Amino acid sequence: MTTDAYTRKEFLKLLGVSAASMAFTRFKLPDQTGYVPEIGFQLYTVRHQIEKDFDGTIKRIAAMGYLGVEMYPLPAHVADEHAAKVLKEAGLKIFSMHTDLPVRDDRDKILKLAEIFHCNRIVYPGWPKDLSTGDPDLYKKADDIFGTLDKIKKRNETYHDIAEFLSKKGLHFGLHNHWWDFETFNGVIPFYYFKDHAKAPIFFEIDTYWAKVAGLDPAKAVKDFGKHAPLLHIKDGPAKKGPTMYACLPAGEGSMDFPSIVKAGGRNIQWMIVEFDEYGGDIFQGLQASYTYLTKNKLAKGSV
Repeated sequence: MTTDAYTRKEFLKLLGVSAASMAFTRFKLPDQTGYVPEIGFQLYTVRHQIEKDFDGTIKRIAAMGYLGVEMYPLPAHVADEHAAKVLKEAGLKIFSMHTDLPVRDDRDKILKLAEIFHCNRIVYPGWPKDLSTGDPDLYKKADDIFGTLDKIKKRNETYHDIAEFLSKKGLHFGLHNHWWDFETFNGVIPFYYFKDHAKAPIFFEIDTYWAKVAGLDPAKAVKDFGKHAPLLHIKDGPAKKGPTMYACLPAGEGSMDFPSIVKAGGRNIQWMIVEFDEYGGDIFQGLQASYTYLTKNKLAKGSV
């Protein structure tokens, strides 16, 4: 049977891959300079799967060619030491960890995790649950942190103290954004304020999708942060506020212009980190499609 009887989309479907995964892109690819950042994934993406089968989930993703993982709090029944062993055997580097804000009693716990996972990057994901009063209104919680310039300054001091403490332990402290971190509060964009007023070494993990949801050009944000943003979160979708903004798509199938983002970051980008908040399809197929799109277009490199 010849392919003449099928449309291009139907033919790709027969091959068992999506159009995006075959390296077709509607965005202009950057000129290749020989440098390509590594590809990893955020463990949060498979939070439901690791509840049922941590070992099998990790082995399946490693087989796709991913080189590393960014940690997310494990299910209660998965011991940290076991997870570290499984990840090492799978050939996955733990290049960063998302943790609670490293303050007070959480500090010792986070230091222990860094030792178990042999990881020197601690990333605060920015979900303001540490100030939560139980109100589900995220804007109210964000306002608790960013509502006045004095609050933003106080937050900056907190980050400074954490970064100084961790640096004395040989660790690096980083911040991850959601949309509100790139919105204007009292004439100030918090993420830019933290970058411009850092009193201690702090790096930034730019979630390029949430930056676009906030109304920014993600490529401009990545360029503005430059060497201060070695880690990028990579997910696709509508990137507009509303009920569908959490509905992610594989990279290359939504509204995100990843070629321009990679061009803007250049050699400053160390890891391209694939993440899905929610996904309507098979999450393993989604991870595979993102991997194939990014690696075939030389926007990231893996092992396959």
